[in-house]
Amino acid sequence: MPNTELPELAATVLQPGFVGTTAPDWIRRWLGDGLGGVALFARNVESPAQVAALTAQLRAERPDVLVAIDEEAGDVTRFESRHGSSRPGNLALGAIDDVRLTEEVARDLGAELANAGITLDYAPDADVNSNAANPVIGVRAFGAEPHLVARHSAAFIRGLQTAGVAACAKHFPGHGDTSVDSHHDVPLIARDRAQLDECELVPFRAAIEAGVQVVMTGHLLVPAYDTELPATLSHKIMTGLLREEFGFDGLIVTDGIEMQAVRRRYGLAGATVRALAAGVDAICVGGDHADEQTAILLRDAIVDAVRSGELSEQRLREAAGRVRRLGEWTTATQSATGSRAIADAASEVAVLSPSSGVGFDAARRAVRVTAAPEATPLPVSEPPHVVEFAPPRNIAIGAETPWGVGAPLDTLLPGTTAVRLTEEDLGHDPAAAVLAGSAGRPLVLVVRDVHRHEWQANALTAVLAQRPDAIVVEMGLPETVLGAVHIATFGATRACGLAAAELIAGTRVPAPTPQPLAA
Repeated sequence: MPNTELPELAATVLQPGFVGTTAPDWIRRWLGDGLGGVALFARNVESPAQVAALTAQLRAERPDVLVAIDEEAGDVTRFESRHGSSRPGNLALGAIDDVRLTEEVARDLGAELANAGITLDYAPDADVNSNAANPVIGVRAFGAEPHLVARHSAAFIRGLQTAGVAACAKHFPGHGDTSVDSHHDVPLIARDRAQLDECELVPFRAAIEAGVQVVMTGHLLVPAYDTELPATLSHKIMTGLLREEFGFDGLIVTDGIEMQAVRRRYGLAGATVRALAAGVDAICVGGDHADEQTAILLRDAIVDAVRSGELSEQRLREAAGRVRRLGEWTTATQSATGSRAIADAASEVAVLSPSSGVGFDAARRAVRVTAAPEATPLPVSEPPHVVEFAPPRNIAIGAETPWGVGAPLDTLLPGTTAVRLTEEDLGHDPAAAVLAGSAGRPLVLVVRDVHRHEWQANALTAVLAQRPDAIVVEMGLPETVLGAVHIATFGATRACGLAAAELIAGTRVPAPTPQPLAA
């Protein structure tokens, strides 16, 4: 075999991230040398027009390159990371439980991504969030009931793929029943096969039946199938379960290979080779390893593994073939729908800014209000004081992504004041810290997953004892209902914050009209 063929095959199965809003020289060179895909993150996104120009740069080097993004259209957003998602996210869609709406939201998202030249979305999250203490899934799941998650996962897949964007069901075989974040350590899914079949695996079967193009692995230890290796590295799970038992013949991509659940024990190179040997087809690597040196390390490790016999050449060729096949599917599908017209057009092009009318409407439908008989009815009569409780950030959610109710309330009710407090900010007298600045004004208390954070629950209890008229807004899982007026948004996206603010202010604001942006 020619000396150049193995490195090209190895490059084909990589999906590296990179830094910058234009394609760096090394990425463009690698595309010419066989690189099969790239993964975009918030650091690569300024505007839809800029992304369209970026993807056009990439496609000029390799027309069938897979351009992926981790856009869940909820709390986890990369395409709208600077402003917050204009869609409500999975938990809100599951709360509404209208599969036609879920498909419409996903189709709307898919059209927006396709128009920017994106061909693969690492969504939907098909996990069943059966453990309310889960620190990393939560509102990213459609819910805690397997069949609800299954029907909405399938609807989301249909919507995305109708627009020509490959959908990706994650995190196989299911990240919902865990209290450990795989970014930091290896979660244990301690269920037997019958339990897994009745819960975790139900949405993935539905996803495959819906024709999902891609499945993403979870870095999870699932002893029911493999007592030693995390699912990403397990031949029993990737090949035995997903390929042979489920009959999935699409692309299998890893969750970020740099995550500690696999990297700590096996290293970047070791985890990459083991994943490919297990049956994975593509390696997602971004995070804090978005550089050419990491790509070289992984490519060379794959080549060395083939030459040493640790990884069979046939397995590598099979993986590379699936990458190219998906590239052909996205090229043909987007060409047929005309989606790529914007990404392939000349530089002077107008691209709509991200602003989903259907997304804002869905967020409004999702909101649930629980009010005690003695509660002061909504809306408030004057600009309120808003206190937003900020728990430690879920690492999957970008630190740059705004959230909350204070900002949209100030737009609707000028003069609204807002403060954001962490556990450390509350000190020895949480009530005093929260109540400062609220005297004589309506008070709005905003929390996220109060059931998982005792300090939030304690602070709310202390404050409500003095201000029983305060309005509580839960922007996470609404497991605990506190307050005479409790508003559940089922997510902390921009759309969710606006929906809550409209209820509190009594003023409905139309979804912003998309405006052309110069490319």
